[in-house]
Amino acid sequence: MTAPVTVRVQREDFDMAAEVSALCRDRTDIGAVVTFSGLCRDEAGSLVALELEHYPGMAEGEIERICHEAVKRFGLQAATAIHRFGKITPGENIVLVIAASSHRQAAFDGANFIMDFLKTSAPFWKKEHRADGRTGDWVSAKDADDAARERWKRET
Repeated sequence: MTAPVTVRVQREDFDMAAEVSALCRDRTDIGAVVTFSGLCRDEAGSLVALELEHYPGMAEGEIERICHEAVKRFGLQAATAIHRFGKITPGENIVLVIAASSHRQAAFDGANFIMDFLKTSAPFWKKEHRADGRTGDWVSAKDADDAARERWKRET
């Protein structure tokens, strides 16, 4: 049986507890669930919103590819990745990654792997909306994100 992978890119918020419950429903083979929820932060009061855009179809396809790779690589029982788009204000959810496995280490590694590759490979763009009324620049990729992804290539 192939492990189920759920991927959604959506404007509306998600309910982490409901997503974990749906992933685990009627599954007695799951012994560990690791979740990661990324939230919009206010950048010390300077940010009122983060606007996320994506390449429809391509974003979902890339996230699905990443999740299937994690399932294969870590023996996950299931994986879910949900990423929001649109204008998101501080404190709101941006992304949810759930990795389920028989044992905890695989779930931790799977969730980290999915998030590290999602952050660097999925086609999303972020624009800051500042508290002073200015629209900020598009947010550039961070070297630390690339380094996090590269460690997985060394750990094959």
